[in-house]
Amino acid sequence: MQMNKGLVVVVDDDEDIRLALSMLLTNEGYQVMEAGSPAELAIITARVKPKLVLLDMNFSRDTTSGIEGLEVLSQLTQQGISTVLMTAWGNIELAVNGMQRGAADFIEKPWDNQKLLRIVEKHLDRDINVKPASKRLPSKKADELTWIAESQSMQQLEAMITQVADTQASVLILGENGTGKSLLAQRLHQLSGRNSAPFVAVNMAAIPENLFESELFGHKKGAFTDAHENRQGRFELAQHGTLFLDEIGTLPANVQPKMLRVLESGEFEPVGASQTLHADVRMISATNADLDQLVASGEFRRDLKFRLNTFVLTLPPLRDRQEDIAPLCNNLIAKFSAKYHKPLLTLSSDVMAILKKHSWPGNIRELSHVIERAVILCRETEIVSEHIMLPEQASNELAADKLAVDELVADDKELRPLDDIEFEMIRKALKKYQGHISKAATALGISRNALYRRMEKYQLDKEEFDLE
Repeated sequence: MQMNKGLVVVVDDDEDIRLALSMLLTNEGYQVMEAGSPAELAIITARVKPKLVLLDMNFSRDTTSGIEGLEVLSQLTQQGISTVLMTAWGNIELAVNGMQRGAADFIEKPWDNQKLLRIVEKHLDRDINVKPASKRLPSKKADELTWIAESQSMQQLEAMITQVADTQASVLILGENGTGKSLLAQRLHQLSGRNSAPFVAVNMAAIPENLFESELFGHKKGAFTDAHENRQGRFELAQHGTLFLDEIGTLPANVQPKMLRVLESGEFEPVGASQTLHADVRMISATNADLDQLVASGEFRRDLKFRLNTFVLTLPPLRDRQEDIAPLCNNLIAKFSAKYHKPLLTLSSDVMAILKKHSWPGNIRELSHVIERAVILCRETEIVSEHIMLPEQASNELAADKLAVDELVADDKELRPLDDIEFEMIRKALKKYQGHISKAATALGISRNALYRRMEKYQLDKEEFDLE
């Protein structure tokens, strides 16, 4: 008899799935409990704390959104219970969302028994044998992206930064969304003589219009209906340091005169106060809007624009920074490998070629999302092309694959039974993609589950196509 390896709870509203998983795990020496609903799971976790929960993503509310599963995941995460998500719909977006919310891993139905057992064993071992701190990846500033400037366009910008950083001049940072304007503002602060004082960042686009003045300059208790206590504004919080105002183009017209005043004289009053305060801050602002256009339309004061743009620094888009893509990827992989408790992964050469061909409309922010997804999906030590999900790449491949399927049909000169044609198309698609189910299903225009059903119908052997 095998020793008990730990308690695993299987949560699924399908009794057959619970039975299959229970038999599989029990035969491997695990203690298994079953729950057919979140309510049953709550009863179990109130009595015992399982080592691991295998959690279905959809229950009574609907069949595809996974909202109920994500709610249960949040509860399990708060209790410190490791959770592996299960979904039958091949929804990578949902799986990534779950991983970001604290899930340990995910599996897709129908599952491969050996792969599922490896996942269960891996996460139970992690729970029992916590790695010493010295073995973990360094976590210093893990939430920040290291400044990368190897490309010619970034080298030119770097030369400007070194000239401007240690001055008191206001700086306006321009660039597309996702290029890293906030990171550049932090770099200017770090290279300045104010680096020991606060760096305060404000996303102007996120402030309700009626709260701009209070957010920037503060307010006194009782100044307006919801002013229940005194509040310091961002200028006061950034005293002797740097104030970074992102999306400066959204500053309302009624606040612009007060902003101009504080930039010219350093003077301001909190809302509801009679005492004048003095701000000693270095101002950095950023926008992806056309300030000249806003000035022309009367939405932005010309004199305020001149106060903000003593120096203008423009961040190039990622498509113009080819030499920076590899080091950016390496830093992002290190960051997300640490976040998801994985060994330090590497990128295959074909993946790097794919990344360098992409146009990156979302710039570094888009690259960050792509690498995070790849780290989550990667089960080995190397990120390969199937882990990279790019809309542009997917649409191009889909068009090419549909053309290939059309060619398969065109090759059949004689009329034959539909089953024969379907069998041949599935066999050729699987052979072309070396048994990769997702790619073959996409090329054929059907879901993964539909492809699995047809493979069973035609008794196609998985081993014949080297399926993973």
